[in-house]
Amino acid sequence: MYVCQADAGIVNAATRLVELAANPGDAELLAPLVVDEILIRLLRSRVGRRVAQIGLADSSMRRIAKAISWLRANFTQPMKVEELAGLAHMSVSSFHQHFKSVTSMGPLHYQKVLRLQEARRFMLSTMMDAATASRQVGYLSASQFSRDYSRFFGSAPTRDIVRLRERGLTAADVTR
Repeated sequence: MYVCQADAGIVNAATRLVELAANPGDAELLAPLVVDEILIRLLRSRVGRRVAQIGLADSSMRRIAKAISWLRANFTQPMKVEELAGLAHMSVSSFHQHFKSVTSMGPLHYQKVLRLQEARRFMLSTMMDAATASRQVGYLSASQFSRDYSRFFGSAPTRDIVRLRERGLTAADVTR
């Protein structure tokens, strides 16, 4: 993901695209044109090179996206960076560099974040206790889970969930 300030042309085109949803007859004909306009504007913007990489079949971004998809689907499983690098057809050092440039974190940290967010969602939506949630997301040690959770969310799992519930938040609210 790459975040930058959108120019007025992209904002206007995106607004027109959303407005087309109110008129399905027009949307069927015009929406593809507006989507093309947005893509052209993105390609001609300062993020154009990154957008273009998404479409290249063998780009490093595409290969990292494949590894990220695997991680998202298998975050509960033990993971070896060497195997992920192999999935992306990269050396371990190149994989680390590219992964970090795309996600702003290393693959092990990314997996940890996925696990912590999913555990938080479990505890908030199903009244699951922290020990069970930690096992569900692949942690072998409840104490390690509690330390990681506290570092990441700023308080112990039970205290954090109580605070979120008191504020009336749901799992959908905290995963947005």
